[in-house]
Amino acid sequence: MRGMRWLLLVAIAVILGAVALKYRAQKRILAGMVTPTPAALAADLSASSQHWSYRNKDLKTGRIIADIDAESMEQPTDASRVELKKVTMKIYSKLGQTYDLVKSAAASFNTTDRSLYSQGEVEITLNLPIEGAPAKQPTVIKSSGVTFDSNTGRADTDQPSSFVFEKGDGKATGATYDPTTRQLEMKRDVEVHWNPPGKNPKPMKIEAAGLSYHETTSEIWLKPWGKMTREATIVEGNDVVVHLQDQVIRQVTAVKAHGTDDLPTRKLRYAADELAMDFDDDGVARTINGNRNANLVSTTDASETTVTGDHVDLSFDANGHEAVLTRVAANGNSVITAKPLPVPGRPLTETHVLRSEAFEMKMRPGGREIENVTTKTPGKIEFLPNLPAQHHRVIDGNNFVIAYGDKNRVDSFKAVNAKTQTDPSADELKRKNRAVSYTTSRELEVRFDPKTGHMSTMQQSGDFSYQEADRRARSAKATMDSDNVILLDTGARISDSTGSTAADRIHMDQRTGDFTAEGNVNSTRMPDKDQKKNSEMLSGDAPLQATARKMDSRNRNRTIRYEGDAHLWQGANRIQADVVDIDREKDKKVLVADGHVITNLWEEPKDEAKKKSATPVLTEVHAAHMVYTEETRLTHYTGGTQLTRPGLQVKSSELRAFLAESGADSRVEKAYADGAVEIFSSGKDRTRNGTGEHAEYYTGDQKVILRGPWVKMVEKIFTLPEPKTTEGSELTYYANDDKMIVTSDTAAKPAQTRIIRKKGK
Repeated sequence: MRGMRWLLLVAIAVILGAVALKYRAQKRILAGMVTPTPAALAADLSASSQHWSYRNKDLKTGRIIADIDAESMEQPTDASRVELKKVTMKIYSKLGQTYDLVKSAAASFNTTDRSLYSQGEVEITLNLPIEGAPAKQPTVIKSSGVTFDSNTGRADTDQPSSFVFEKGDGKATGATYDPTTRQLEMKRDVEVHWNPPGKNPKPMKIEAAGLSYHETTSEIWLKPWGKMTREATIVEGNDVVVHLQDQVIRQVTAVKAHGTDDLPTRKLRYAADELAMDFDDDGVARTINGNRNANLVSTTDASETTVTGDHVDLSFDANGHEAVLTRVAANGNSVITAKPLPVPGRPLTETHVLRSEAFEMKMRPGGREIENVTTKTPGKIEFLPNLPAQHHRVIDGNNFVIAYGDKNRVDSFKAVNAKTQTDPSADELKRKNRAVSYTTSRELEVRFDPKTGHMSTMQQSGDFSYQEADRRARSAKATMDSDNVILLDTGARISDSTGSTAADRIHMDQRTGDFTAEGNVNSTRMPDKDQKKNSEMLSGDAPLQATARKMDSRNRNRTIRYEGDAHLWQGANRIQADVVDIDREKDKKVLVADGHVITNLWEEPKDEAKKKSATPVLTEVHAAHMVYTEETRLTHYTGGTQLTRPGLQVKSSELRAFLAESGADSRVEKAYADGAVEIFSSGKDRTRNGTGEHAEYYTGDQKVILRGPWVKMVEKIFTLPEPKTTEGSELTYYANDDKMIVTSDTAAKPAQTRIIRKKGK
């Protein structure tokens, strides 16, 4: 029993030892598990923590608005703020698919308004996906002095900021970002470098006083002013709005805007109260629209073209990374001014100014030169002289089509329902020999010399009319050349204070008034107001009428030629010939007729009482050639002549007829015939045939003198069976009393024969 007891005591001791060992081991374990007593807080802190976090939720919906995490947190005792180190804040979108990430080395969290402020550098990354990596370069903003509202996620700073985004980078002073409206605002001193996508990208620099990026509408606002530079293209304006599509600039609008586009071969300047520009994928401008007070200036080495209007549209094609101007359209008070610039070896042409409510300008390939301009409404083109010899010219019309040649020189233009006004040139004004001229026609076409740029022809058709001082012209169509010679074609007619001319065609020198008419010529010349200046060949107090196949008039109708079956008449008096020349110059006053000349001169008393009872007498002369000189009132017929009057006919090689003074009853005072003279006269009872070398006829007393080496007169009395012949060196007789005197060189006294007729014979 004693042994058992000992064993029991040993067992108890072992158990107690084991329990003691286990207790001590457990005690050590429990001692290790006790939380250490925290260190005492600083006197100015109410709390501190490591790995601090804060979540802001919408109490109504439970949506997580923002998460703020920090490596450490300290809360001062005298403020409702929490100081955070190595802060990360996530601001979630409403749909919860993306968030904006804010990082800062240190920040203060206001527990009252739940705002976060970072004095140091802050990095904001926008629009990150909840899961996975971003599909493209996110927008990253760096700044300092930033305040964040954890309720709205709004960030704001007045400090310099920089940012990087998918298409570029930029900087500004002061910025605000509101994730609820997806709006980023750069407050001032904005500069953005935009790198467009595409095959031929060209960076764009955006400068502005302030910038607002509206993500929901994909718009960038530059206010109050903005400037965009893309290599040689610069656009500036107020209230600029940049419209984006898939982060690509598609359109820019601005007010009070102006821009430039300078290339080596041409320079563009444009401006408008309202400007809109459209861009392609490569950032190349495709259209520019200017509204209200719009203007465009295109300058090359040879010309400067200015376009103004209420609305102007510019269209461009992309040529590599350059915008090439292809079309310009203007509406409302539209004006194109094409001004030539000095080019060595080429004279200056006129400046052209086109005005119309609407027009379209098409450019040649390359955008450097104009191809054509067309108007959609009635217009007016004005030619402004740049040299003393050039004319100021204005053309009004509809549907202008202006074609341009090399170096923007006008090649041609057309218009309908055209009216033109041409002023004298400076040189002509000095000479005082031109007046303002006007034309009208249904159609007009003007062509210019490509070498000089001067007008070469101006064609007008459809009821053409012309006016210059008292000069008028009309025809179905007309053409004016560079020498200012007008061809009036079909139904042509010209007139002035001296008379008028109609013909199939008339060539008229606009500078001098000289003209040539062809085809069915019919002319009228009014008598001179000074009767002393009137020709006495035809009656001077009636209009001179003429017809011919051709007429040439010079020196204000003072020198005239009629060709081809020419007929001239005043009243009943006529001249007919193949060619008639009239020279009214003061020192000449000559009328010349040539070829098949016939003159008809009628005589009748000037006294009205005598005129009623008298019978007009016609003197008709035929000849090959005739010259009338007004100073001597002598008409000289040559080339075989024949004079015919009632009861008298005289044939000779030449004939000189002296016209009576103005106011006499007879137009012919006397006539001398020379060379193979033949005289035939007839009375009531006899006829006479005389021959000689010279004859004289005096109309006043009906006296006829026949001279020659030997003259002969054969007289046949109707009552006598045989004619009577008288011969001698000179023979004189009077047709009104049948008295005849014959003179012979062999007789001491002239023989005289008196023939007494029976009464009534």
